[in-house]
Order: sequence, then structure tokens, then C-alpha cells
Amino acid sequence: MILIETILGFIIGLTLGLLGGGGSILTVPALVYVVGQSPHVAITASLVIVGLNAMIGVWFYRKQGVLDWKVAFTFGGVGMITAYLAASVSQYFSETLLMSLFALLMLVVGVVMIVRKPPSDEQAQSRGLPIIIASGATVGLLTGFLGVGGGFLIVPALVMLVGLPIRSAIGTSLIIIAMNSLAGVLGHLGTTELDYTVIGIFVGAGIAGTFAGSQLTKVIRSAYLQRIFAVFIIGLGLFLLYDNLRQVVVMIGMVGA
Repeated sequence: MILIETILGFIIGLTLGLLGGGGSILTVPALVYVVGQSPHVAITASLVIVGLNAMIGVWFYRKQGVLDWKVAFTFGGVGMITAYLAASVSQYFSETLLMSLFALLMLVVGVVMIVRKPPSDEQAQSRGLPIIIASGATVGLLTGFLGVGGGFLIVPALVMLVGLPIRSAIGTSLIIIAMNSLAGVLGHLGTTELDYTVIGIFVGAGIAGTFAGSQLTKVIRSAYLQRIFAVFIIGLGLFLLYDNLRQVVVMIGMVGA
């Protein structure tokens, strides 16, 4: 199990380093279906794991001089508020509903990643502070409620709406993910018991993966990786949706009987 957790942690860190996101959308299913945690615990643990990995990724990208701290604090500051509020609300929803919503989010993200080409630097165009605030609030909502860092939304927004170059957007997104994850964790404190051994394994392996990903962005085109990743999360999303809807049908049948 330790070996499996190490491999999963490395993959999560690798996707964060390569794409500036994506790791969080893998963490919750991994913790639920592989480690055996409940969705509520997995969501909180995911925020800790992804947040710490993102912080390490910021350090790696800082050395490359591509981070925009002003944009990160504006975007992330708004997201922290909504992430904290959403985290305090999610505990009132059933685990089956949370996982079903998570599965639907994975399907939507996967389809968007396949249909939409990765944003290029030429697409960058600034649309002002209101767009940054609205985008940050939306990402923060998803972070707190479903335990996702939102990097798959942040990177395109930073390029097409804020006007950052693609590599700068990937690095800057990690700052925002770390901020949103912190707010989400604070919103969940006192509501769940975390397994810090599992978190430590995921984070330790994730650091190595994040470093590898940040280096590979220099030589690998993100377009190919994004499509492969999209197909994978669509398949995983379909499985999660089937599994949780099946549980709902069984529960309804038991009530009817």
C-alpha cells in the first residue's frame, strides 16, 4: 500500500508541475477508492496534499523568474474567501452527492480540455479586475466544496483573461492553488480526522513529482499531455458517476422494500 500511495503521490505532483493543475482532481478519487477514506476526509486531505505540493512547486518556478505575485494575490485572495465559505457548507451534503458532483465536474473538465486547445501566449488579453475577481471566486468555490485546487481552470483564465504567458500562468497558478487550499483546509478544521501518515507519503512523493514536472515543461509540449490527461479523467469520472448512482439506486430500492 505504501508503494501504491507513493506512486499516486508522484503522479499527482507530476501533473501539478507539468500543467499547473490536475493533481487535485486525481487526489480525492485516489484517497477514496485506493486508500479507503470517506469522501469528507478525502476532500480535506486532498486540500492539504495539493496545497503543500503547490507551495513546493512555487519554489521551483520562482527560480525560473516566471511568477506574477500581484495577479496571484488578487486572484487567490478572492478565492480564499469563497473556498473557506464553501468548505464550511460541504459538510452538510451527503458523501454520495459530493462524489457524484465531483464525477460530473471531472467529465466537464475532461471534455473542455479535449475540445479547447491549450491557450497560447498570443491569446493572452487583459480584461480587467472584475474578470479576475469573478474567476477567483468561482475557483475558490470549487476548491472549498469539492476539494479541487482548480488549476485546470486557473491556467486558461490567467492566459486568456489576465494576459500572462503560458509558463508564467502555470507557475502563478500554483500560488493561487496553495492559497485556496489553505482556506479550504481552515474551513474543514474540526470536522474531520486526518491520517497524517498517508498525507506525508503523498506529499513526499508529490514533491519529487512536482520538481520533475516543472523541469519537463521546458522540453515537453503541454498539448499532448493535456489530451492524455483529459481522456483519463473522463474515464475515471464515468466510473465514479456509475458507482455513486448505483449506490443511490440501491438505497432507493431498500427504502421501497
